[in-house]
Amino acid sequence: MSYPPYPGGGAPYPPTGGYPQSSGPWVGGGMPMPGSSNPPGYPPQSGPPMPGYPPPPDPFSSPAGYPPGGPTPSYPPPPSSSYPPDPSYPPGPPSTTSYPPGPPSNFPSGPTYPPGPTPNYPPGPPSNYPPGPSSNYPPGPPQPGSYPTGPSGGGYPTSAPPGSYPQATPVPSDDTRRVSVEQTQRQMAAMSVSKPVPATHGTVKPSQSFNAENDATTLYNAMKGLGTDEKAIILVLTRRSNEQRQEIKVKFKVKYGKDLIKELKSELSGHFREVIIGLMMRPTEFDAYCLNKAMEGAGTDETALIEILCSRTNVEKEDIKTFYKKEYKQDLEKHIHSETSGHFRRLLISLTAAARDPDSIVDKSRARQDAQALYKAGEGKWGTDESTFNQILCARSYAHLRLVFEEYSKICKYDIEQSISREMSGDLKTGMTTIVKCVRNLPAYFSERLYKSMKGLGTDDRTLVRVMVSRCEVDMVEIKSTFERNYGKTLESFIKGDTSGDYKRVLLALAGEY
Repeated sequence: MSYPPYPGGGAPYPPTGGYPQSSGPWVGGGMPMPGSSNPPGYPPQSGPPMPGYPPPPDPFSSPAGYPPGGPTPSYPPPPSSSYPPDPSYPPGPPSTTSYPPGPPSNFPSGPTYPPGPTPNYPPGPPSNYPPGPSSNYPPGPPQPGSYPTGPSGGGYPTSAPPGSYPQATPVPSDDTRRVSVEQTQRQMAAMSVSKPVPATHGTVKPSQSFNAENDATTLYNAMKGLGTDEKAIILVLTRRSNEQRQEIKVKFKVKYGKDLIKELKSELSGHFREVIIGLMMRPTEFDAYCLNKAMEGAGTDETALIEILCSRTNVEKEDIKTFYKKEYKQDLEKHIHSETSGHFRRLLISLTAAARDPDSIVDKSRARQDAQALYKAGEGKWGTDESTFNQILCARSYAHLRLVFEEYSKICKYDIEQSISREMSGDLKTGMTTIVKCVRNLPAYFSERLYKSMKGLGTDDRTLVRVMVSRCEVDMVEIKSTFERNYGKTLESFIKGDTSGDYKRVLLALAGEY
């Protein structure tokens, strides 16, 4: 191929820089010297080299450096040359720009050239990428078909800025990124296996990996054959919530056709058995059992009656009365009436009625009136009007009574608890002061009960078992901290000093020491 003849003679070849440079000697920087071979990639030349190259500009030709100098606004120049592509030249390096290739240029030869491509560059192919941070994808787990399918070979992005769109679980496919329905269902099922367990202030908490059937099997194996594995029984029952223990009891009967409580009673003995049987009862059932035990046979355990009836809520006492009548075939109030007498009986009947005001907005003026009434019924008169104390202490809310006690200290030189001790005696005094202690600090009251059950010679095992079983899932954490703060030793150290064997091990487990 040779260059087209130039009108008027001569051959105004493009100036230096129009073609890619090759090695070799040059004349004027634009043509090879005579006798040298043409640089690679150039078409063969005819005739001798023209002196005086490059020629002066000609008004009838295109400006030097064809195509027209300066970047064309509507078309990006190729990175390797400003000369239009020609089929006879070998292809240059691939373009690194993001513009797709335009139509091939067919410029005719001659002094004039047609205009270049239209400035309105045709739009490229539609993008397969999902929108970025401004996307309106709904939040939540990925749903099948929620992502557009990219082109074959991987046109879909593998990652995105956080929040741009929900991340899909990758599937083993090269031509799709859709999440299957089965995989989504398995993912959602796995997320719902472990339900969050509500936090409590007890030392005994629900087991996160609870399996009632496995626990029933463990208990059955611990009691079958000769001997009993007490440690296995402690390990299971002290690390399950009361609700979970009830499930174990049902599963045990379904699987083995036996009553779990009866089996435990036959295999265990002593105070250890009392603790285990208490754990297998529901809280209402255990309170009713303790109340009945306090009044059965000769004598009455007044402190047990006071402890339970003074510290339980209205709802708890209503449930206790319902269960008591169903289980023991008698009314709780009537049973208390037959076992007690005097003002102490009136106090217990008032507490059993479960008529305490619910916590509400405290009226300071009303609290001041009640404080005045208590003062006039005790310290402000000769003798004591026990019915006034009974009416106020058994019917007012805890929040109201706290304010009453504050107002009382302003009008009397004695604290309300001191006044009760000065005005009353016996079980009545114990009952009234217990109400005051429960109103002020319930964990402190129970820590005192535990301390007195183990202080000195001997141990009040009935009280120790009752408090440990009834409070281990309620407020044992606060009871332990109050115990150590008030008495200078840990609850666990007292238990270790007053008990032994499996009885000691189960109490320590209820206290949170495994």
